Amino acid sequence: MDIVYRLLVVLHLIGWAIVLGGTLVNLRTPKIAAGVLHGVLTALVTGILLVGIASAGLAGHEPNTTKVAVKLLVALAVTALVLVGTRRPEKVTTGYLGAIAGLTVTNVAIAVLWR
Repeated sequence: MDIVYRLLVVLHLIGWAIVLGGTLVNLRTPKIAAGVLHGVLTALVTGILLVGIASAGLAGHEPNTTKVAVKLLVALAVTALVLVGTRRPEKVTTGYLGAIAGLTVTNVAIAVLWR
């Protein structure tokens, strides 16, 4: 199960990388790239699976529930912004994309810096 856990971590990081990269690439012409929605959903689903596997004691270490809750809220905010931007492209501005990128970086920083 440890291999599955590690592969999920890789997929989780790739998902966030897609969100950040796809957002930064489109800052000049504000729009949500097609892959950003897939990236955020990948990050969200793999994050939930990672917490489930770790909480069950199958792999990893016991997760910090407060940290997980904060990361989930940020991930849900990013997901909501991406969904709205995908369905209503006229709402997407440079600031809108900046919010998605900023929240994505915040989520990664929480993962790395919060012990």
